[in-house]
Amino acid sequence: MASNNLIELKQLFKFYQVGTEIIKALRNINLTINKNEYVAIMGPSGSGKSTMMNILGCLDTPTYGQYFLNGKDVSKMNENELAEIRNKEVGFVFQTFNLMPRYSALENVALPLVYAGVSKTVRLQKAKEVLERVGLGDRIKHKPNELSGGQRQRVAIARAMINNPSIILADEPTGNLDSKTSIEIMKLFGEIHQMGNTVIIVTHEEEIAAYAHRIVRLKDGKILEDVVNHAKIQITT
Repeated sequence: MASNNLIELKQLFKFYQVGTEIIKALRNINLTINKNEYVAIMGPSGSGKSTMMNILGCLDTPTYGQYFLNGKDVSKMNENELAEIRNKEVGFVFQTFNLMPRYSALENVALPLVYAGVSKTVRLQKAKEVLERVGLGDRIKHKPNELSGGQRQRVAIARAMINNPSIILADEPTGNLDSKTSIEIMKLFGEIHQMGNTVIIVTHEEEIAAYAHRIVRLKDGKILEDVVNHAKIQITT
């Protein structure tokens, strides 16, 4: 396997049983994503993009096929092994922010480091640094209900970055935001990518996918198209 490969899916299938029916969510997926790529995974409802996100994020495993992440075959790992990979390798950003309401921005961002066994002094210092990088250095003591939607998503992005993960994996990250705030958040993802991070955005919105450098389109559980986005929206810092 080439050393620049971060993600490699090989002949990957995912089936679910719902009652007596077998749902073929993903069918024969072959996909390689290199380090420091910026990829949008697109598709309508039912296309398989959420299932792919769950597998890429090690929240689920394939029925058949292999998933290599940083050279490790994670497709056969058990729950404990997957949890460890998630904490070290994947930074999640969700549409609904998923912040702890009673925790300050600083405490929310530091949370993954609690599970990693990092001392309180070190994790709060790291959390402060990451919050400053996303433009929230003056909001570290604020709780989620004291922040705007855009600020809450910045906290969620900072939390995703705290462990220096291999992948920033964002699921419909602007779904709960207005147009102006959505543009600000997508510019932030562009800046994170320019810092050397691998960013994967899962979305059904063309205007959000337009920021990515590569677009993978799914339909009926298969890859319909995998193209370089020559018309990508440029990020200026």
